[in-house]
Amino acid sequence: MPVPVLAARDVHKSYGQGATRFDALKGVSLDVHEGESVAIVGKSGSGKSTLMHLLALLDKPTIGAIELSGRDAAALNGAVLNKTRNATFGFVFQQFFLTPGTTVLENVTLPLRIAGVRGAERKRRGMAALAQLELADKAKNRATDLSGGQKQRAVIARALVNNPSVIFADEPTGNLDSATGKVVEDILFDLNRTHGITLIIVTHDEDLAARCDRRIYVRDGLVVDSLTPTIQKEALA
Repeated sequence: MPVPVLAARDVHKSYGQGATRFDALKGVSLDVHEGESVAIVGKSGSGKSTLMHLLALLDKPTIGAIELSGRDAAALNGAVLNKTRNATFGFVFQQFFLTPGTTVLENVTLPLRIAGVRGAERKRRGMAALAQLELADKAKNRATDLSGGQKQRAVIARALVNNPSVIFADEPTGNLDSATGKVVEDILFDLNRTHGITLIIVTHDEDLAARCDRRIYVRDGLVVDSLTPTIQKEALA
């Protein structure tokens, strides 16, 4: 078997101590392989967003390990951790997190600025990402001038600008109407299929989850089921 691009090994995550302690994850193990589309599904408070934050190296487990291409991510610290995360992952969130007072191009190229890429190269790569999302004509617009669907496409362009191998999408269509949400879904799954980008979607939307290669169900801090479309069809037969 190939080495997973990401893996959780008996991961626990707790917040607080004593009587106020809350165990968000209680021993989660899973593998995510290169090029997969995976949905992490659960209700609010199930632990699904905590799991995503750990897999994305935005937080560290209390117990257990997160592995990146077979290596324990605990060995990454400080600037090395930030550089690795910035180069490896792209993020698409329900809340767009666009800076309203700056242009669309400046928002999209923010990861490149963080990475120390020079201005001319930032612009070239930013415009290429916007063109891929059919937003090149909006490059000079302020983020506040965009519609909801355009904002989410700009966020996807920002996620792509560093050529990530993994995209994390946290409720990516939660703030969009159904028609616009379908367009955004199609873009994400096209990137997965045509560019081989591993796609990890955190959602409570069963229709969105059903489009993924695999669904991982989280409840009360535990993985309670993991289904592929084939298994689902057999279960319904």
